[in-house]
Formats: sequence, structure tokens, C-alpha cells
Amino acid sequence: MTRLAGKVALITGGGTGMGRAIALAFAREGAQVAVAGRRVDKLNQVAGEIEKLGGNCCAITCDVSQANDAGRAVRETEQKFGSLTVLVNNAGTLHVGTVDQTSEQDWDRVMAANYKGPFLMSKAALAAFRSAGGGTIVNIGSVLGLIAMQARAAYCASKGGLTLLTKAMAVDHAHEKIRVNCICPSIVETELVKDLFAASEQGNALRAARIAAIPLGRMGQPGDVAELAVFLASEESSWLTGAAIPLDGGLSAQ
Repeated sequence: MTRLAGKVALITGGGTGMGRAIALAFAREGAQVAVAGRRVDKLNQVAGEIEKLGGNCCAITCDVSQANDAGRAVRETEQKFGSLTVLVNNAGTLHVGTVDQTSEQDWDRVMAANYKGPFLMSKAALAAFRSAGGGTIVNIGSVLGLIAMQARAAYCASKGGLTLLTKAMAVDHAHEKIRVNCICPSIVETELVKDLFAASEQGNALRAARIAAIPLGRMGQPGDVAELAVFLASEESSWLTGAAIPLDGGLSAQ
């Protein structure tokens, strides 16, 4: 399958969860892939998986909240594969709490990963896209960037900002053949989400309640996000930019 043949993709948070699934799907579809993140062991595992399948992948250590790291990740991708044509801003973090319950340190941590990181990575990628004659940014946002939920003040704010950053960049850079879209998942079964539900009767009840609120009756899987990311990175979506797409089992339609 070659829907992404000729594409070179840099995926942040590429060592686990949705990032890993996106990296594997991109490689399956013919893209050359760089996975970036802070946990080099996880990145190397993904790179090894892709290479065993006959793909090309490199692992890059990167803290997306640091401008020097963002720029270096883009440069290393270009040096390895000759260009950069797709950026997936997937790295992020979660915090549970109201404004009262959120410390300034936690607020800054969430904003750095979920909002500042995509800004810095996108800024670093623009010159590479121009050199390549265009490019595509796929932001991994959240349905909580479209609607609110109790006890998610910092998270909602960061993902809401990312939704509007997506639209602003789409308008600013369309004339350069640079497209920017945002996937807005509901709860996806990753390592990060599993920590929300304790292995107890109460944890199981909370999990069941979250699933009951989703019309399609299940949590998302990393592969669900990966398949939409493939579409947004491919030429199949060549007339789509500035979109914030709910991928939420119908949650936000209620």
C-alpha cells in the first residue's frame, strides 16, 4: 500500500500509544518516518518494528517544548531522508483538575506539551516544507478542544488553543501549499488513559460510565486515530485544511 509514497513524516510522541500507531501506519503506506520523543528506548523499539517490516525509520530524542530540540528534530529528519513533508504533532500530556485544583506548575507543564510544543514544532517545520514545495501538519488535539468536561481546565484550555492554532496556520500558509488539520479524539485506550482507571471496582465503574457516554459504545483505539492521520497526510485530503475533526464515537454529536 502506497498512499504515502514519497512522503517524509516526523511524528512527535512517536514511541507509544497513538504516536506509535501513526508511525506504523505511515510506514505501511510507504512514508519514511522519524519518531521523536523523550524516551529513547520506546522510540528505538518503534524504529525496529518499522525496519523489520521493511520500512525506513529513525529515532530522535526531543523535548517539543524546547525550541532548540524542535529545530534539531526537523534538521535530523531532513539529513536522514532528504526532506520533510509531514509533521504530526502528537506529543502531549493530561492533567485532571479544576482551576482551583491546578497548580501553576501543572498549568505550565500542560501548556508546554500540548500547546507550546506544536507551535515550536510547526514553526521549525515551515522552512523545510517550503524547501519541499509544500507540506502537511496533522495536529492531535482532543474533543475537549471543542467541548468542555469537568475537572479538565488546563487540558481543555491547551487543546482549545491547539484547535484555533490549527485554523490560524491553515489560513496563513495555504498559499504555500501547506495544509494544517486537527484530529480531535475522545478517550482513546492508551497507556496514558489506562492510568485514569484504577484496577478496582470503583475504577471499573468509572470506565464503564465513560464508555456508556459514547454512542458507538467503545473507547477509541490508537489505530482509529492512525487511519485518519494517514488520510490527512495523503493527497486524498488535498482540498482539506483548517479542519478540526471530531473522532469521538459520536460523543460531541449529542
